[in-house]
Amino acid sequence: MKKILFIINRPPFIGVDLQETLDLVLTTAVFDQQVTLLFIDQGVLSLKSGQKPVDKQLKDTAAIFKALEIYQVEDLYVEIESLQEAGLKTTELLLPVLEIRRHEIVTLLKENDLVLSV
Repeated sequence: MKKILFIINRPPFIGVDLQETLDLVLTTAVFDQQVTLLFIDQGVLSLKSGQKPVDKQLKDTAAIFKALEIYQVEDLYVEIESLQEAGLKTTELLLPVLEIRRHEIVTLLKENDLVLSV
């Protein structure tokens, strides 16, 4: 089993990037890979509760995020500094997350066999 880290660093709802990334995450998890997600920069906005896509052609990704647990994707990391820059607290997020400091990310990267920044 490979350990695969997906880094989400783009804001939600600017196109299909987030939807496609989550589809890739779920597909990877189906094949018994250990999947971890790391939200940094504007990617932390993807986890904010109560969002709706402005573009009607985009899916509301909240349901997909809630399905992560079914696929055993349970390690969701959020960079503390990015949360602070976005003015968010963990209580405002869709899911429980593990907080990580910017300087600790290098260790997380080394713990994985494959890192994908999407």
